[in-house]
Amino acid sequence: QVQLVESGGGLVQAGGSLRLSCAASGLAFGSYAMGWFRQAPGKEREFVSVISLSGGSTIYADSVKGRFTISRDNTKNTMYLQMNSLKPEDTAIYYCAANFWVGSGAYNIPSYWGQGTQVTVSS
Repeated sequence: QVQLVESGGGLVQAGGSLRLSCAASGLAFGSYAMGWFRQAPGKEREFVSVISLSGGSTIYADSVKGRFTISRDNTKNTMYLQMNSLKPEDTAIYYCAANFWVGSGAYNIPSYWGQGTQVTVSS
């Protein structure tokens, strides 16, 4: 049974930082591209970032480029999202996802999803 468990969300002031983690089990972690999506209240779920199997390739949404950094540790079956210079518009539930990629502005539907972790940025 595949499980993706996010942690690290919380309440932070604008300009602050948070580090999200996604711990994976039940899958060959190093065999999957991994990434993050988010969903703000009243909005559709949107792509945030994706990282390749080895971590050598990363892609970011324009809205987070230069502020967020995705990484992974295949020895720990864990992926991370370092979020700096947070803005109120970053407020959302952040979801970990496995087995997808982004190309030509579109992405295929991930095979697996986590339950999400809430990030709230106050102004």
